[in-house]
Amino acid sequence: MVRVRVAQDPTDRQACFAVRRAVFVVEQGVSEDIEYDVFDEPEADTVHVVAVDAEGAPLGTGRLLHGPAAAERTGGDLTIGSLGRLAVLRTARGRGVGLALVQAVEEAARDRGLKAVDLHAQSHALGFYERLGYVPYGEEMTEAGIAHRSMRRELHG
Repeated sequence: MVRVRVAQDPTDRQACFAVRRAVFVVEQGVSEDIEYDVFDEPEADTVHVVAVDAEGAPLGTGRLLHGPAAAERTGGDLTIGSLGRLAVLRTARGRGVGLALVQAVEEAARDRGLKAVDLHAQSHALGFYERLGYVPYGEEMTEAGIAHRSMRRELHG
């Protein structure tokens, strides 16, 4: 069983950061210096979500930037949020955790009145996001030494 919730306290946020460290820093070799940023501060315009198993152990995380925090990634359009830092522990992959996290981020975006969600998908994950209704646009780019592509999904209802 997987439960996803908005990170509410420092313990939840630390669980999010631990998952990101395991996936991005250890597994993918991203420098810790660029993995964590000002949007991880409690006062930032962000929503962190955490997926946990039945015992409460963290399985995955994701982050929604909204308002001014998202403007750089959305062309300045404050009605679009930015999904990022989506990470699922290797042992939890293939169990619907990523889907549940994306849905939780989209729900948080709707709750804030956003009309769409943008993201920068690692190129190997394009198919995952396309199955969820995200459409790629623009040229491939490199972030943290990894090929990415911009994608967007319009939110309805």
